[in-house]
Amino acid sequence: MAIADSTPTTQLDAVLNRALTGHDLTETDALLLLQQTDPSAIAAIRDAADRLRQHLVGDTVTYVINRNINYTNICEQHCNFCAFRRDDGEAGAYWLTEATILEKAAEAIAIGATEICMQGGLNPLAKRDGRSLSYYVNLIQAIHTAFPSLHLHAFSPQEVQFIAREDRLTYAAVISALQEAGVGSMPGTAAEVLDDKVRKILCPEKTNTAEWLEIVSTAHQLGMPSTSTLLSGHIETHQQQVRHLSLLRSLQQTAIQHNHPAHITEFILLPFVGQEAPKPLRKRVGRDQPILEDALLLMAVARLFLGRWIVNHQPSWVKLGMDGATTALTWGCNDIGGTLMEEHITSMAGAQGGTCKTEAELIAAIQSLGRPAQQRTTLYQPIAAEHASRTPSSISL
Repeated sequence: MAIADSTPTTQLDAVLNRALTGHDLTETDALLLLQQTDPSAIAAIRDAADRLRQHLVGDTVTYVINRNINYTNICEQHCNFCAFRRDDGEAGAYWLTEATILEKAAEAIAIGATEICMQGGLNPLAKRDGRSLSYYVNLIQAIHTAFPSLHLHAFSPQEVQFIAREDRLTYAAVISALQEAGVGSMPGTAAEVLDDKVRKILCPEKTNTAEWLEIVSTAHQLGMPSTSTLLSGHIETHQQQVRHLSLLRSLQQTAIQHNHPAHITEFILLPFVGQEAPKPLRKRVGRDQPILEDALLLMAVARLFLGRWIVNHQPSWVKLGMDGATTALTWGCNDIGGTLMEEHITSMAGAQGGTCKTEAELIAAIQSLGRPAQQRTTLYQPIAAEHASRTPSSISL
């Protein structure tokens, strides 16, 4: 169904018209959009992204009541953007006990949380009976048994690879065991930028691009949904940003066209916060906080490029602040994220957006734009009586 209502007169108009009439943009198209500097051109991109958002998912802005638990910052890797990780025994290193994690989950339940998001460092000490997988499975089972109503959004592709390597298991074996224990979905983090030249500088010890894609695709084939992310605004080029988006879109197309039982539920842009990052990268990037204008344009282009394939888009209020995240809702985003309650990875990097928002604060931010708010589950099902102001368009894939 076409939603464009003007005749294209320029190359930019033609690209925006293709996006608004349901066609997949090429990488060249997306690069053209990201290279725009004229305010009127950027305004046109913003308008197109917002119109496409409205067409695909309506005007309602969703949010989730959740708690983030970073269970340990002890990590064997040394990513050059990370201010979170510590060595065992180093000042500031921590590893939460099972009792502490269950206490945090209980606090989340008390405020109405439906989700626990759990990620942490790659801690070689995290074993039970000599096996890494047993530690993770036992932890998930403990939470799931105590709080069966909570959706457990846990363990990135990097953590899956770590467990598989430690125990000499396949990715499928690890994901299946976590799923059986109670994990409901996989955070699409550790993607950073899916370009191995960038990864060799940012995170040389992490999974490479092909491995990250394989792990997430395996999760989809096994019926475990994932999210997707992009860490932006550091050393990557526009070309590398677009290639990253293209790989995510291809991953989603594979999941849908091959009838995998799960797929990507959302895209989240994660602008780089470098205030406390290791000095070499901080010096190379040349700034401590994200540039909001750059993040907004990239979010708009992501909406237009990912199109009907990934329809839910979320900014990071932790990285951009609530004002920046609210503004992003007019640049193609339709979800404002979660309450979190706590957050350590980005806050330790020097983010100034805070680490906890109440449900009332999220709703107030949404309603400040004159748009309705809707609580959702992790998998974007509505919760409670409030309904969207318009039914999302039927999308044929």
